[in-house]
Amino acid sequence: MCILYVRCEEKVVYTFTEFAYKESAKNEAMFREYEATCEAGCSGKKGVSKVLCVRQCVSPSCYKDLYQQDQLEEGEVDVRLNSFKGCFIQRYNRSRP
Repeated sequence: MCILYVRCEEKVVYTFTEFAYKESAKNEAMFREYEATCEAGCSGKKGVSKVLCVRQCVSPSCYKDLYQQDQLEEGEVDVRLNSFKGCFIQRYNRSRP
């Protein structure tokens, strides 16, 4: 008699703070400008390490809220990016006089 055991992985659900993001030319341009500046400072890194370096540079507080507790892993789809952009835009607009 042969018994086959199938291991089923449990689905892990990660919840994170969601920030509304309105995709507009102005918001995208501002985010890309900050992102491009930060990419220069993270040029020695590759893959996920570079992505996280750039996100931390763009907005340390948004990085802390969205990525610090559960960092991206290689191959992971970043479902938090729009929330990160929303956080960035909100905090950027608050800091303006």
